[in-house]
Amino acid sequence: MTVLKTNHNRRSFLKVSTLAGGGMVLGFSWLAGCKPEADATAAETMTMPEEWFDINGFLKIGDNGIVTIMSPNPEIGQNVKTAMPMIVAEELDVDWKDVVVEQAGLDTENFSRQVAGGSQSIRQGWKSLRMAGATARRMLLEAAAQQWEVPLSELTTASGRILHEASGRSIGYGEVASAAAGIEVPEEIELKAPQDFKIIGVPTKNVDGRKIATGAPLFGLDYEKEGMLIAMAQHAPAFGMKLRSMNIEAAKAMPGIVDVFKIETKPEGMEHRRLNNLAFSDLVAVVGRSTWEVMKAKEALELEWEVDTPGETTDLINNELDKLLATGVEEPSRKDGDPEAAFRNAAQVIERTYSGPFLAHNTMEPMNFFAHVTADRAELAGPVQTPAALQNMVSVRLNIPEENVSVMMTRMGGGFGRRLYGHFGVEAALISQQVNAPVKLIYSRADDMTQGTYRPSYKVTYRAALDADNKLIGFHVKGTGAHESPVFSNRYPAGTVDNYLAENNSLESNITSGAWRAPRSNFIAFAEQSFLDEVAEAAGKDPIDFRLELFERASSDPVGEKNDYDPERYAGVLKLVKEKAGWGSEKAGVHRGVSAYFCHNSYVAQVVDVVMNGNKPSIEKVWCAVDCGIVVNPEGALNQIEGGIVDGIGHALYGRMSFREGRPEQSNFDTYRLIRHSEAPKAIEVFFVDNGIDPTGLGEPSLPPVAAALANALARATGERLYSQPFVSDQDVLG
Repeated sequence: MTVLKTNHNRRSFLKVSTLAGGGMVLGFSWLAGCKPEADATAAETMTMPEEWFDINGFLKIGDNGIVTIMSPNPEIGQNVKTAMPMIVAEELDVDWKDVVVEQAGLDTENFSRQVAGGSQSIRQGWKSLRMAGATARRMLLEAAAQQWEVPLSELTTASGRILHEASGRSIGYGEVASAAAGIEVPEEIELKAPQDFKIIGVPTKNVDGRKIATGAPLFGLDYEKEGMLIAMAQHAPAFGMKLRSMNIEAAKAMPGIVDVFKIETKPEGMEHRRLNNLAFSDLVAVVGRSTWEVMKAKEALELEWEVDTPGETTDLINNELDKLLATGVEEPSRKDGDPEAAFRNAAQVIERTYSGPFLAHNTMEPMNFFAHVTADRAELAGPVQTPAALQNMVSVRLNIPEENVSVMMTRMGGGFGRRLYGHFGVEAALISQQVNAPVKLIYSRADDMTQGTYRPSYKVTYRAALDADNKLIGFHVKGTGAHESPVFSNRYPAGTVDNYLAENNSLESNITSGAWRAPRSNFIAFAEQSFLDEVAEAAGKDPIDFRLELFERASSDPVGEKNDYDPERYAGVLKLVKEKAGWGSEKAGVHRGVSAYFCHNSYVAQVVDVVMNGNKPSIEKVWCAVDCGIVVNPEGALNQIEGGIVDGIGHALYGRMSFREGRPEQSNFDTYRLIRHSEAPKAIEVFFVDNGIDPTGLGEPSLPPVAAALANALARATGERLYSQPFVSDQDVLG
């Protein structure tokens, strides 16, 4: 049993008050005082926005025993609106059927850092969520002990009731909730042992599942308000362009149109870090009574654009990335031993270069946001991953005090990083301010795809040095990309080889890029794990055995002190997937590939089975072993793993955004290929490691390794290695 102090510092506090009618409300800082201990992955999380790490919440117990748990985190399909309240309810010891979950709006006074991203919600909130539930339970117990005049130690709880076995008495939480609100917050509380969990670890349906299935209004596109107008915006057709002139008279005269005008999201001279990330400052807004009328008027706009800064072409970007790969860096990001000597003296050197294109996010629900701006206030509502950042941007851009900008979060029809930046909310606010009315801004699919913040394009070169006995004696990785390098210098195989070198470089571009599901890992896992397969092959070793040998070195005699991973846990998922897939016993005609990767504090290993139908692959099955610590909700966890696998396979096979002189060449699904139902794996089998460790990330870790497992299977099927994504070059045939 874990003992946890309830007060850690000035910001870690609990507020207790009484509900009208006799209930109890407990306000608690979910993350401010109970953060995970620093670990080797801190560098990864520190690269994310500040807003990604703290969450707050309220727990309300009514006099009828019904418990309401506020969910402050944005919900983008990662199921935190179900999983996080489950953790509170577990320690509170209530029946899950008596729990009501509500989505909180942005509340910077009672909540802090309400963000969806980085697969950190459960990991960051684990202890604090438990503390909140356990503290409320303890206060309810003390209230009952005082009422019955019995020792606290004689009381127990079950399903929202307090029991006194000696006298046979019991009482519901709701009956003592008001009294409990007057109890002093205990200095420390006891948490349940994992073997005593009744809610955590039990497959639980999504709290919004029925509403989603029946079409209840949950999403931003569903949001309605009396008097609300509809807006759409036309941005430049290419990156690097600005508006020269416009003829809007025909559009303004069309039925249902209220106004047409230009807006500037970031006026010249305005400095703001997040506003600086907006690629298109000049926009022409069309506002009207209905979506259809606005769409037709938008088509009637006569706009002339001019080049401000030259737009870039994909081939030129790739050439520049090649030049950067060929250029030395002043200071390597990591160097162990003498890698130059290792390569000079090697009996065999393997060198390969891998590339990945820009990718769009293509969320099911395109960008949209509601705004109602008055003289000194702004009311915002919609799907955003960083509501506090949006609040700040609107405050700065519209010169409205931040405390007068409210943000209500709707459920999101996908995020994947696209909704981290919030520029669409700023646009909605500016349009509302101009027309002096409530407005809902809606992007079309083409708007979303061509005004996107994309996954950067990447290139990386790997080299491996083998001695005469086929032992790995040197390893060199050098990466570059548009705006960032994909290389994590302290990740595997760092720590497994005496002579190791990692180098990073990056290319500036006016094509906006940013977080895309499992940032950087989504590409580098493919490159790294594909390359390790080739090195294993050159060394004459089984690819799993080769990896396990390296993990053994990292466990018994690691090189360096900054290795980001736990080699035993890493090796553990490989061993598990090897066992479950029956590695080495595949049927004739079935071609098998393996991959393993660590990111977002979790470990995933996968085996993919492929059968070739001519030159088209059929993915028969994926086995997946996951070490993410305690699984709070197995049903939601399984959905996350399966979704990540399908997403990773689809983009590895088909995903690609290209540009010509800054103009996106793909604007809808007729030219941007997504995976189809018939192309998804016929079966996915997932195995979670049961180790009792505190939970880690889950929304992203299953995506990165699957591309390499698929590539390694295809190499065995075709005899040809794949070095560039997408794997399918003409929509149907392997490249």
